[in-house]
Amino acid sequence: MSSTDKSGTFQLGSFHVSRLGYGAMQLAGPGVFGPPKDPGAARAVLRQAVAGGVNHLDTADFYGPHITNQIIREALHPYPKGLVIVTKIGARRGADGSWAPAFSREELTQAVHDNLRNLGVDVLEVVNLRAMFDVHHPAEGSLEAPLTVLADLQRKGLVRHVGLSNVTPRQISDGRRICEIVCVQNYYNLAHRTDDALIDELAGQGIAYVPFFPLGGFTPLQSSVLSQAAARLDATPMQVALAWLMQRAPNILLIPGTSSLAHLRENMAAPQLALTPQILGELNGIGAALEPEQLAL
Repeated sequence: MSSTDKSGTFQLGSFHVSRLGYGAMQLAGPGVFGPPKDPGAARAVLRQAVAGGVNHLDTADFYGPHITNQIIREALHPYPKGLVIVTKIGARRGADGSWAPAFSREELTQAVHDNLRNLGVDVLEVVNLRAMFDVHHPAEGSLEAPLTVLADLQRKGLVRHVGLSNVTPRQISDGRRICEIVCVQNYYNLAHRTDDALIDELAGQGIAYVPFFPLGGFTPLQSSVLSQAAARLDATPMQVALAWLMQRAPNILLIPGTSSLAHLRENMAAPQLALTPQILGELNGIGAALEPEQLAL
């Protein structure tokens, strides 16, 4: 049994996917901009992830931009049966690598076609609309217009399923009146637990929750409690952080990213960890012990 088998599966739209997936953001260059130093190594990581049982890849054509999707196509096309590639639209990159909203009908339509072309597919299995009212955190604002555009593209057969990213509970509720929402992708990890109640609500509705930055993003999680738990389990702190997420709720789908084969193997071994009630209790205290300003990591 592979590590992805041990992670179990969850319904993502019409697909059953392993709860341990892979996030491709780090395959682009520094700052998720430009090409990687070693494209061959990036392709090797993707191939190893899929060979290890990963069937849920997360990407976006604004990673690079275009670079990450092109690497995915080079590494894996023609895609193995059952592989689900989830992408995002709603943002664009400036010439300096900055991030900006891309919510017009023209920009959203172009983004879907860019993803189709660079991934080499006729239909995108899942497209997340990435809210950009605040680049770093969910913020209120109407998504009716851009989500209506995405729903139109879905009706045209270019998109199979729709999800939301970087959103508030109100935006999710409003969005579900426009089209079916199969997943929500927000910032969440062992230390940043703003979405606790939302995760449980979505679980009851059968909607997948996909935490981005499950390991802290560009500032990796650091905690003496986490390190001590890892030592007792003969594991790395990052493996324990992933295992905690796996046990947090059945609808959580993980997409830890890395450009390193060694780190990939560590991440894929995380589902093998069994966290005792005592260790879970200690880890649960990490987020509660942090002040709000510390949670942004």
